[in-house]
Amino acid sequence: MPLVEVTLSAGRDPAAIRALIHEVHAAVERSIGSPAQSIRVIVREVPRTHWAAGDETLAERDSRGG
Repeated sequence: MPLVEVTLSAGRDPAAIRALIHEVHAAVERSIGSPAQSIRVIVREVPRTHWAAGDETLAERDSRGG
């Protein structure tokens, strides 16, 4: 049973998340031949205030326009 976990910063449209799930599922099915019903995809959204790179949160980067 393949399990794919995707972590993204929060804020995407639910339709975009659904499209991502579909495409990841299709890629797993196509690439390793796993039965569709056994593929699991988990999407985790992290608040932009809880994700940092270079000692700057994504929210801080957003607020300075960078």
